[in-house]
Amino acid sequence: MESTRRSGADDRTGTLDYPQIISKWNRVVLFLLIPLLASTVLYKTVMEFDSDDYPDDYLNHSITVPDYNRNVFNVLQKIGDGFLPGPEDLAYDSETSFLYTSCVDGWIKRIKLDDESLHVENWTFVGGRPLGLAFGSESDQRRLLYVANAYKGLMVVDSDGKTVNLLADEADDGVKFRLTDGVDVASDGMVYFTDASFKYNLADHVLDLIEGRPYGRLLRYDPNTKQTQVLLHDLYFANGVAISHDQTSVIFCESSLRRCSNYHIHGSRAGTVDRFITDLPGFVDNIRYDGDGRYWIAIASSIPFMKIWKYRLFRNLLAFFEKKEIRFLSASNGGLMEVNLKGEPVKFYTDARLKHVTGGIKIGNHLYFGNLVDTYMGRIQFNKPTD
Repeated sequence: MESTRRSGADDRTGTLDYPQIISKWNRVVLFLLIPLLASTVLYKTVMEFDSDDYPDDYLNHSITVPDYNRNVFNVLQKIGDGFLPGPEDLAYDSETSFLYTSCVDGWIKRIKLDDESLHVENWTFVGGRPLGLAFGSESDQRRLLYVANAYKGLMVVDSDGKTVNLLADEADDGVKFRLTDGVDVASDGMVYFTDASFKYNLADHVLDLIEGRPYGRLLRYDPNTKQTQVLLHDLYFANGVAISHDQTSVIFCESSLRRCSNYHIHGSRAGTVDRFITDLPGFVDNIRYDGDGRYWIAIASSIPFMKIWKYRLFRNLLAFFEKKEIRFLSASNGGLMEVNLKGEPVKFYTDARLKHVTGGIKIGNHLYFGNLVDTYMGRIQFNKPTD
């Protein structure tokens, strides 16, 4: 009996429970392996992403604006609601009272402002994703409309809307456009426009903003020679352009760096660059001169986490999640910045509910807002209480 009990005791203490041990080891392996795999994927994403530090003069604060209208949404009229998908930029023909806009469905649409119905008309189909719009010089009787098409290049539409031509999809350096963005036309007929990025297209433009590398260009198209010249390389998401009020420079905006600069096209300073306005309160989009001493700069959205936005590690993490379609960048506090001829801010028309504001234009006693994703064009009346 003693021998039997000893044998039983030995069995209970000496026999290994293999399934339980294997299960424990599985948990240990998984505990070690999952972080390793996650860090490997993150490292691979970061290495492919190749972000960079922003320039030393990039600051993590915003310019002081003397006046604000923070409740624009309270009085915003939604023009063409449901019929204007993503009216990104606006161009006005004062002779006919038509306001033209570029929409995500590939149509250039227009609204006759002196018609109380404000009916939306499908004017001409250009395909792709039209963005920037600008009429040709006033001396040109043909009244051409130039279109910066994100996926096609620089295009032009005849005044009757029946003829659409592609003018350029690459520059003289042979580099194809990936995101044709802003456009304006000087009095001599020269067409100035931007390629926001030669690496990313519109679908991936957020990655360009996050990456922080200068893939953008400022270009000039000569309608006489039909040549396209690169004026400036190494721009940080080159966006809106506007010919200056005195026709001596082209003002171009860089969304990533929240600034607009002058590229001088005439006189002793031709070919040089200086700053027009910096440290704007969000991602900059289009800019337009109203002919009355004011520029209107669209702020698409404020920048989340602005204090740490300039740091590569933070933006690398954002890129990792962006590629997984996990998005932490919520748009808000967009609007239109009124700026005088010296590049000094005058007033910011904004609202926490305004987002993806991409363009603006002052016509009479109204201010019109373009938008990348909404289905209407916004309009407010000046001097109307918003509280």
